[in-house]
Amino acid sequence: MFRFAEVILPLNLPKTLTYGIPLEMQDVLQIGMRVEVALGKNKLYAGVVADLHNHQPDAFQIKPIKSILENQPSISENQLRFWQWVGEYYLASPGEVMQAALPAHLKLAAETRLVWLSPDYEVNWSPEAELAVATLQLKNEITLNELRGIVGARAFAQVVEELIEQQAVLIKDELEPTYKPKKEKFISLAIAYHKNEEALSRLFNSFAKAPKQEALLLGYMQLSHGNQFVLQKELLERTQVSAVVLKMMVEKGIFDVEEMEVDRLLFKQNISSQEFVLSTAQKHAFETLSESLLQKNVVLLEGVTSSGKTLIYVKNIQSCLQEGKQALFLLPEIALTTQLMKRLLGFFGDKLGVYHSRFSNNERIEIWEKVRKGQYQIVVGPRSALWLPFSSLGLIVVDEEHDASYKQKDPSPRFHARDAAIFLASLYQGKVILGSATPSVESLYNAEQEKYGYVRLSERYQGVKMPTIEIVEAKSTEVLKSQGIKMMTPKLIEAMTTSLQHQKQIILFQNRRGYAPFQLCLVCGWVPQCKNCSVSLTYHKSSDKLHCHYCGLKAAPLHTCASCGSNRLQSKTFGTEKIEEEVKQIFPQATVARMDVDSMRGKNTINDLLEKIEKRKVDILVGTQMVVKGLDFANVALVGILNADSLLSFPDFRVNERAFQLMEQVSGRAGRADGKGQVLIQAYNITHPVLQWVKEHNLQALYKHEITFRAHLGYPPFTRLIKIAVKHKDEIKSMEAATELAQALQGMEGIIVAGPAPALVSRIRNQYIYEVWLKCHRNATILAQVKQKLQATQQKIISQRSFGSVIFVFDVDPI
Repeated sequence: MFRFAEVILPLNLPKTLTYGIPLEMQDVLQIGMRVEVALGKNKLYAGVVADLHNHQPDAFQIKPIKSILENQPSISENQLRFWQWVGEYYLASPGEVMQAALPAHLKLAAETRLVWLSPDYEVNWSPEAELAVATLQLKNEITLNELRGIVGARAFAQVVEELIEQQAVLIKDELEPTYKPKKEKFISLAIAYHKNEEALSRLFNSFAKAPKQEALLLGYMQLSHGNQFVLQKELLERTQVSAVVLKMMVEKGIFDVEEMEVDRLLFKQNISSQEFVLSTAQKHAFETLSESLLQKNVVLLEGVTSSGKTLIYVKNIQSCLQEGKQALFLLPEIALTTQLMKRLLGFFGDKLGVYHSRFSNNERIEIWEKVRKGQYQIVVGPRSALWLPFSSLGLIVVDEEHDASYKQKDPSPRFHARDAAIFLASLYQGKVILGSATPSVESLYNAEQEKYGYVRLSERYQGVKMPTIEIVEAKSTEVLKSQGIKMMTPKLIEAMTTSLQHQKQIILFQNRRGYAPFQLCLVCGWVPQCKNCSVSLTYHKSSDKLHCHYCGLKAAPLHTCASCGSNRLQSKTFGTEKIEEEVKQIFPQATVARMDVDSMRGKNTINDLLEKIEKRKVDILVGTQMVVKGLDFANVALVGILNADSLLSFPDFRVNERAFQLMEQVSGRAGRADGKGQVLIQAYNITHPVLQWVKEHNLQALYKHEITFRAHLGYPPFTRLIKIAVKHKDEIKSMEAATELAQALQGMEGIIVAGPAPALVSRIRNQYIYEVWLKCHRNATILAQVKQKLQATQQKIISQRSFGSVIFVFDVDPI
């Protein structure tokens, strides 16, 4: 019997906490179970048991586990190994990993509640407490957070003390599960009418003068299709009869009503099963891929845009499911899951599940359980789907493997889903397929070194031609400025006119949100800045506000310069909102839509927009990177890239690779069905080599250039990078802490230390940011030593009183 348990709590603590196992739990408790434990005086948490042992700590007194929250483990041992690897490799605490991995309903934390005791004596309440008492009388029970919102922060402590002194409330502090199954009302015919034609006939005859009751009975018969139960909501919608009439029929004993649990995740559309035949090129790629997967655990599939990679994935997934294993299909964007689900449902039906952050907490817990029980054999989702409790994972497909969205930015753990997927698959002895039309330099290098298998699909599906690409001199926009057109060249407008005449759709790509990325005073050069961050504010016409894209600040638009008082403020460069407006000005008859982070915030907005595009209700789509990523619309004939120079001038060693990938991917949206696609790229520097490689679809030329450059300067894949951001509201303290960290790392074998230096955006949310960059040898031992030194130095620095509130952010393999 084990006497002690290591428990992970959903808090940023440097390690697991040790708790004692009460005697009555010792033969029941298992690794992976959730348990109720206390931290501090009386704060309760649901933690996960990471290990069981008999080593009693000497340095502190052990608290006992209060209760076990489930009959079987929620978290498998493979999941715990995956959590541990992510934490160790990406320098995240066990609690941070748990916080990212588990759905909200599995991360219970007690919230102190006040329960009204209805005192039977007169109390003269203070004015501050009267509102709280009224709320408690109405609701009977409220949380401390709710009380704080009612009485305000200033009066909060006084009101709590008054309620307790008067013995008017009971303090309740216990874990309560927040998941509630969804319930719906179902209608069934009373038992007297079951299989009794005569009684049913008499019932219909009695409704001669009650047409609404007759309509409800007829509606029930039509919807039931031999089933006993019909959804009440569906019955009322079908018959357009009020619930009052239905209630009357229930009271008469004609219908019974029963509340039952329902599945939140049922797909409403009836999808017929689909069959498909691979083209000769696809068949050859599939056979080569299958052979390669026998030799290698990871295979890179490079297939040009619209080459039909998805069908090859489907074939491999079908083989995986036939072996009784599960498959995971990773995508970089939620928008892609929406479109892909419609295609995959035809192949996999109810074996298929989808998981992403736009589901409610209740929906996520239901998906979690279906994956754990094996009801979902294939799951489609973005990087968060890696945390699901697979029982027998046989294959992971990472589509668009080059995409930067696979890297988690904030909060910790800052993991890369592609690399994490490879480790996760290894825990199940599974295989990984990395797919892309524009693979990352790192993946191409690993294939060249024969660490990965490599398969190339070099032609579009059914021999459709690649789009023609033309580089357009952006200076020609000057010709139309007198007409109020600032962002589109005559050549692009002419091509758009032709496409619309042929009833084809158009995509315009601009890698900036908002209406105007910044305003500039033409007299003194002043630019409106965010008061919390070192960035300019962006004007959004939809909200008529200046926005900060870093901290979320919104401010009223300015019409006079705050520095010199001039009213000569002018918008510089342009965002998607401004382009949308200009397109509507040039083509007033066209239907224009916008696809960026700001316009796609709702749960179903992406679904609705994609449906409109598929049904050709949108003529011109203006968007940011969201339009680049694998969307498949057969009727798109023209793609316009409005400002290629902005993609090619970012201060990053990956700038050429990123620009090539973005332009090649967005170009791939054109002519996917008939091969008559056209791409126009507007640029000032039209001789830039990346533009020529994009024009020729020449990935190999880009790779050779980049790999030579990175080998010479010691960038990945020849080294590993670690970025450390040091933050504090006092700039001097931020710089001093970063300097101390850099000095502590100087002289370590196998690393080069760069910095400290102010970050590209040196202040965000009133925190000054200094960065230290490490180039590390790829040797695993050296990398582990560097990480240990980093964590030890961080603890040493923040233990100093003057640096106690300094924040360190570690980013391993930053993108």
